[in-house]
Amino acid sequence: MTVMDDWLTAACAELDLDPSEVPVSAVLDVARDVAHQVLRPGAPVSAYLLGVAVGRGADPAAAAARISALAGSWPVELDGTTDAK
Repeated sequence: MTVMDDWLTAACAELDLDPSEVPVSAVLDVARDVAHQVLRPGAPVSAYLLGVAVGRGADPAAAAARISALAGSWPVELDGTTDAK
């Protein structure tokens, strides 16, 4: 077992969730995309938004893909201004 597995098991137990229902790689991909293409503090906020959307019935893979696509199309900031990619 990895530290991630241990953490996921413990956190899910604390929140009364089933670890097998957590799309870990999708959440990590969204966090990576937002952190690298938008801004680092946006990663945990985006992961939270993904969780809210899924909690309201969104398909996890579809919601993650939409957030990652948005991050991929986000304008690049250069010297305080934004330019389209």
